[in-house]
Amino acid sequence: MKILKFGGTSVGSAQRMREVAKLITDGERKIVVLSAMSGTTNTLVEISDYLYKKNPDGANEVINRLEAQYRKHLDELYATDAYKRLTQEAVKAQFDFIRSYTKDLFTLFEEKVILAQGELMATCMMTNYLLEQGVKVELLPALEFMRTDKNGEPDPVYIKEKLEAQLELHPDAEIYITQGYICRNAYGEIDNLQRGGSDYTASLIGAAVKSEEIQIWTDIDGMHNNDPRFVTHTEPVPHLQFEEAAELAYFGAKILHPTCIQPAKYANIPVRLLNTMDPSAPGTLISNDLEPDTIKAVAAKDNITAIRIKSGRMLLAYGFLRKVFEIFESYQTSIDMICTSEVGVSVTIDRVTHLNEIVDDLKKYGTVTVDREMCIVCVVGDLKWSNVGFEAHALDAMRDIPVRMISFGGSNYNISFLIKKEDKQRALQSLSDHLFNRK
Repeated sequence: MKILKFGGTSVGSAQRMREVAKLITDGERKIVVLSAMSGTTNTLVEISDYLYKKNPDGANEVINRLEAQYRKHLDELYATDAYKRLTQEAVKAQFDFIRSYTKDLFTLFEEKVILAQGELMATCMMTNYLLEQGVKVELLPALEFMRTDKNGEPDPVYIKEKLEAQLELHPDAEIYITQGYICRNAYGEIDNLQRGGSDYTASLIGAAVKSEEIQIWTDIDGMHNNDPRFVTHTEPVPHLQFEEAAELAYFGAKILHPTCIQPAKYANIPVRLLNTMDPSAPGTLISNDLEPDTIKAVAAKDNITAIRIKSGRMLLAYGFLRKVFEIFESYQTSIDMICTSEVGVSVTIDRVTHLNEIVDDLKKYGTVTVDREMCIVCVVGDLKWSNVGFEAHALDAMRDIPVRMISFGGSNYNISFLIKKEDKQRALQSLSDHLFNRK
C-alpha cells in the first residue's frame, strides 16, 4: 500500500481537489493524507489571535469571511444536490463549532482545537466528492489513531495498533482519507505535530503500515541541484539518500522538514517528492540507497550571522568550548557551523533575537567579532574523506569568492562555505558550472 500526502495548495480550490481525485483513483489501494486548504490554517490562527485578545466581534468577522469562501468551493465542487447539501451541513457545523469559542475563555488548548478544523473540513469535502464519483472511500479520523506521548513525540506503538484497527473496520475500501498535522496528546487532548506537519503524518503512517512508498505531492518540482531563482540550467535531482535530503532541507530546500521523514528512513521506506502541477514528472526519490562518488546538489541559507571569539586563554586549555556553548544554550540559540583554531573559535547562528546578550556574555572569555548579512552555501553528495579530490572541485569553484568559514568532515554528505550575502548568486552559479555543467 502507498501513502500519498497532498499539501494545502494541492487542495486549495475545487478544481485542485478534482485534479487530486483523478490522481488517487488509479485502482490501487492507498491511504491519502490531506492538509487544510491553502490559507485556512493562517486564517484560523488569525481567528485565534482575536480570541486571545478577547475580541469576539473581530473573530466572527474573519470566521464569516472564511465560511463564505468555503461555500463558494462547495458550490463549485459537487455536481449533485445531495452531496453538496450533505457537505454544506457538515462544514456549517464545524464553523458553528468554531464560533462557540467566541463566548468562552480562550487558551492554548482551544487554539489547537480550532487549528484542527481546517484538516477536518478538507478531508470531509474530499471524501464526499469521491463518494459522489462512486469511489469506495473511507474517512479515517486521525484523532482516532495519531497520538503523541508525554514528551510530545509520536507514539509509534499506539499509532500502529489503532491505525490497524481502523483499517480492519473497512477492509473493502480502495482509498482511505485522513488528516495530516492533527493528533491527540498523551492526555487525550487535541494537539498537532509540530515538525513537518502533514509530511510527518504521512511518514508515521507509512512506517506503521510498512508502506511500499510514501509520496509527498506539492506544487514544487522535486528538489533541484541548485536554486532556480538564482542559477541557470538547474535540474531536479532524481535520487537522494535520506541524509543528503536532510542536509538540503536544512540549507534552503524548503520542500520538507528534515525530521519529518525520519520514521520512513528508519523503516527503510522510500519517499518520493512529486508535483501536482506536473503529475507526469518523475520527481525526486529519497531512500537509504547512496549513489557513490556523486555530488547531487547545492543549496544556500540566508540571514546568517558569524561570531568569532579569540582568546589566548584557549591555548592548551580544556573547558573553553563548553563555556562558549553554554552561553548559546542559555539563550536557546542553535549553532549552524563551527570552526576552531588553537586561539579562537568561529560559529554561525541564524536566530539573532539574543545576539546582544550573547556577545556581551562571550566578552568574558575573549575578543568578540560579529559579521552580519552572511550566507551559507552547502554542497551535498557523497563527500566521504576517502573520495580524494571531491572537495577540491568545490574549492576550485569558490576560488574567486571571499570565504569566511569552511566546514568539512562534520558529515559524509556536505561541505559548507560561509560567504557574504552579496556573493551568493555568483557562488551558486560558479558551483553549478563546475559541478554540474562541465562538458
